[in-house]
Amino acid sequence: MLITAAILAIFVYGIIAAMLGSILPDLSKKFNLTPKQNGSIAMGQAIGLMAGSFFVGPLIDVEGVKVGLLLGLALIVAALLGLRGAGGFGSIAAFLVMLGVGGGIVVVGSNGLPPFIHLGSISTAGVFNILNLFFGLGGLVTPLVAARLFRNNSSKLLVFAAAITAATVAFCAITEMPAPSGKVSFDFSEAGALLATPALLLLSLILFVYVACEVGVWNWLVRHLIAQGVPEAQALTVLSLGFALGLLLGRVAVSPILTGVSPEHVLTGAAVLMAVTTYLMLQSGNPTLAWVLVFLGGIAMAPVFPTTLAIVSARFPAMAATATGIAVTAGWFGLVVSSPIIGGIAGADPKRLKKALLLIPAASVIMLVVSFGV
Repeated sequence: MLITAAILAIFVYGIIAAMLGSILPDLSKKFNLTPKQNGSIAMGQAIGLMAGSFFVGPLIDVEGVKVGLLLGLALIVAALLGLRGAGGFGSIAAFLVMLGVGGGIVVVGSNGLPPFIHLGSISTAGVFNILNLFFGLGGLVTPLVAARLFRNNSSKLLVFAAAITAATVAFCAITEMPAPSGKVSFDFSEAGALLATPALLLLSLILFVYVACEVGVWNWLVRHLIAQGVPEAQALTVLSLGFALGLLLGRVAVSPILTGVSPEHVLTGAAVLMAVTTYLMLQSGNPTLAWVLVFLGGIAMAPVFPTTLAIVSARFPAMAATATGIAVTAGWFGLVVSSPIIGGIAGADPKRLKKALLLIPAASVIMLVVSFGV
């Protein structure tokens, strides 16, 4: 039941991660939202993610994973149903902040379960990777259901997602989960000491750089390929069946490798492969070659997020949730800054995206250097 609870929670977050992109076109038409308002809404969700992941760590360390998960999932249900009845920009923005807070809590809570899950000879870092592939699955399912089943009707999609999340709340409520870390109170000075720990700072920097790279691909690859002459439909296919599929399969493939190779070495190898594959995928305007290179880029990126969280959990067992929350918050900050920087470099000329997106392989090199200090 613990494995199922972890899978469901991570799957729900995958749904939430893809939700804004799936509902925003319909909401924009319905309420005449401007691009500036769309950007503010997205920023609000990102700020919510940062707040939720940062502040829930102490709660989980004191009260246990179940309390954190139930809180985060309940906030998600409330936000999804609230969005269905939203009356305009203000209420949409408020519920997206709530959705972000709930999502940040669920990410930290669900990633507190893998150390207590045993899958034969698979290492703990391998379990982190296997469970986090369901995040990618949720991200794939949401736009497909939105387009094929609900014909881009945001109201129906929101009810669908709320129903799945409510079922996850019920399942988590009846599932026995790990007890708190043993602390009966929480001293915020200890969290401050964690923030000054070199190992945690380096791991947080890795997540910051990694999330900035991944978001850069999600948000800008299609526009880059179109600027290189690739038809829009093929560019979208390269993203979904190239990058997303690579992320899914990469997390499956790396799990047995982590049985015999340390997580730290896997991070270093992933950084090398990221630098090479992301540079090469920006050089080709051929759809088939681009798909292959983007797929390999997805495989290279796949182990970074869950493997980093596995290292954080192993290095700081007494305050695992707080340390995880700090590292994940750094990752969300990468989400906040990535697209504005890339967009600022590209300006109004889509052809300049190729130059702007070279930040991704450059950031991968930075991640490689940082990984040597972990």
